[in-house]
Amino acid sequence: MIEARAVYVIVAREYKKFIREKSRLFSAIARPLLWLFLVGGGMSRLVPAGEGVTYTQFIFPGILGMTILFTSIFSSISIIWDKEFGFMKEILVAPVSRFSVVVGKAMSGMFLSTTQAVVILALFPFIGLKLGLLQIVGVLLVCAVLSFAIAAFGIMLASFYENYESFSVIMNFIVMPMFFLSGAMYPVKLLPAPLKALAKFNPLTYGIDALKNIIFPFQSGRMGADFSLLLDLAIIVAAAVVFVLIAGKAFERKT
Repeated sequence: MIEARAVYVIVAREYKKFIREKSRLFSAIARPLLWLFLVGGGMSRLVPAGEGVTYTQFIFPGILGMTILFTSIFSSISIIWDKEFGFMKEILVAPVSRFSVVVGKAMSGMFLSTTQAVVILALFPFIGLKLGLLQIVGVLLVCAVLSFAIAAFGIMLASFYENYESFSVIMNFIVMPMFFLSGAMYPVKLLPAPLKALAKFNPLTYGIDALKNIIFPFQSGRMGADFSLLLDLAIIVAAAVVFVLIAGKAFERKT
């Protein structure tokens, strides 16, 4: 009960902080909308529709992945702020497991990301997609699992840094490559061999691919998924466990 209460307090604190920051809420939703309608609409003029799927529809799972990536991984920046203002010391002296702290932070990123993914997912009728109830539920479940894994990844990185400046530099060299090597904007199967190999080490690749498996279940060509849904979910869950364990051990060394 103590561990569960600690997780709840961390999640509630992060959620309240996010709701109160109106500009952060607006930017988190505006970014994927710009990519979906401006980039997707512009590129659809250059990339012809294939296999009954337009380019805007093709990148829709990638835009969901973008929402999850930016919200989840940047939610871990709160750890840096907590370190600088001393709140993290108060958390670490509490009689709870360090893994509870990591899980709480990751779950807060999961809830924030999934909430925003719901907003983006509601746009699917406007781009000509038809999704059934089971597909919508499946997309939300994948978003939740992927959000937890990406948030845990960000927490793992943040646990090794003490100031916001150094962490933000690392994020700039990680976040955008993760997005562009995830199959969000183009199929992984069409990438050059070196980039395809890098994409297979990217957890976001499997998250977006899982979304493609659900949104485009009958697509098997270049517009379809690159891997099986079972493989995607297995790798996402395994990555989440590894990230939580590493982050938990890193926090234990700081006590």
